[in-house]
Amino acid sequence: MAVAAWTASTAFAVGDIRRATTEQNSGLVFRCTTAGTSASSEPAWPTDIGSTTTDNTVVWTAFSSVYADVAALAPDAIIELFELHYDSNLHGSSDILRWHAGSNANVTGNIVWDGNEYFRLPVDANGFEYTNSGTLPRPTLSVANTNSAVTILLIGVNMTTPGNDLIGAKVKRIRTLKKFLDGEPAADPYATFPVEEWYVDRKATESRNLVSFELASKFDLQNKKLPNRQVIANICQWQYRSSECSYTGSNFFDINDFPAASLADDRCGKRLSSCKARFGQNSELPFGSFPGAGLTS
Repeated sequence: MAVAAWTASTAFAVGDIRRATTEQNSGLVFRCTTAGTSASSEPAWPTDIGSTTTDNTVVWTAFSSVYADVAALAPDAIIELFELHYDSNLHGSSDILRWHAGSNANVTGNIVWDGNEYFRLPVDANGFEYTNSGTLPRPTLSVANTNSAVTILLIGVNMTTPGNDLIGAKVKRIRTLKKFLDGEPAADPYATFPVEEWYVDRKATESRNLVSFELASKFDLQNKKLPNRQVIANICQWQYRSSECSYTGSNFFDINDFPAASLADDRCGKRLSSCKARFGQNSELPFGSFPGAGLTS
């Protein structure tokens, strides 16, 4: 469905449908469920089907932009598109490669969607399904190495970061319907399933005929910790007198929280008591750790 963009300070009636003014990965549009007038600035749109957001006196409810079309008795063909985004620091470029496997709707040539051309390429992508096993999917992306094209691409990347083999490159999986492609009467770049983002975690195989990559979610990459900050109960992780710490006072203390004579002698003990000495016993404290982490019931 082609949906108009949200507008500010506009009267909306129940049933009106609008999309965000910028492209989002959620694949959602929003139906007015309480009539009113929109605010002067765009609201924070929800990312879950059925969630609501208040926009001045208007209430919007999120729903899928493609659900009605997929639920039809004879739905249009689902088109699967892929984008590979280089990381300029790792790969020496910020280029984006776009392709489709050409296995849907008898598409034999390139596809244009949202003004971008997606080249037909012999690709096999599988393993995207989520299960109840408690582990995140690790999809496999296999690309035909015709005329050693992928090998040449990897050589270029490895000249920037030796042995990288595209590790860290972002892969976007975009699914839409054939009717929403550019050139179709109902062309709509906002009508998609939720856009998935994956990252190349390793090169699995490379031969004259095929190169395979194993993908992972952002939370499932090697050597990544979640959260990035360690949960420590009693040691502040902020740099003293930094923007996180925010202390700029002229009262100085030594590392044991006793008054000091000058800034040269000012040292933070990184304890909660150090924070209280500087900001006050009953004041809000920007303590850079998690005092509650050590509590047990």
